[in-house]
Amino acid sequence: MNNDLFKNAIALTGGISTGKSTVCNLFKLHGFLTIDADKIAHKLLDKNSHKIEEMFGAQYVENGKVLRKELGKIIFSNEENKLKLEALLHPLIKEEIIKESKVFEEANKPYFIDIPLFFEKMHYPIPKSLIIYTPKDIQIQRLMKRDNISKEEAKLKISNQMDIEKKKELADMVIDNSKNLKHLQKEVEKIMGEII
Repeated sequence: MNNDLFKNAIALTGGISTGKSTVCNLFKLHGFLTIDADKIAHKLLDKNSHKIEEMFGAQYVENGKVLRKELGKIIFSNEENKLKLEALLHPLIKEEIIKESKVFEEANKPYFIDIPLFFEKMHYPIPKSLIIYTPKDIQIQRLMKRDNISKEEAKLKISNQMDIEKKKELADMVIDNSKNLKHLQKEVEKIMGEII
């Protein structure tokens, strides 16, 4: 793989409901380019809906679109299904991210690649990483509110990922999103000062 590939890239990661998309939007407002692995995954799911149908059944696809919420139910609760889906999607996601980042590298400026599972799975040779950090108890509360689910369900979803404290140790830079939006904006500006 070409060493220049992710020269200016910063992997942006975190846990479920720690505020990655909010931070991404703040960076975009400041003129930074971002690549969103989740958005790419959604596009690829629909593009490969026939394969999803073959793998998991027709009830997970409607009018050529994958019913993500339904599919999620059998992915989150079953390791084998999860691995099957990842084996299909991850190489395709990686290919797409490489394609987009080649374009971004030409600008020779820092940009962000939002990869939720950067530390768990997606083996990208991205030199720098930034984590959006929220302590676990706040993470659970936000997820319960966001998805309208019980504490148990929220804990189960969060347990599917590497512990947020461990990710915090692994990351090069940290944005603390445990307070309000004003505080978060300050944190974002601090990081911008470090990378420009």
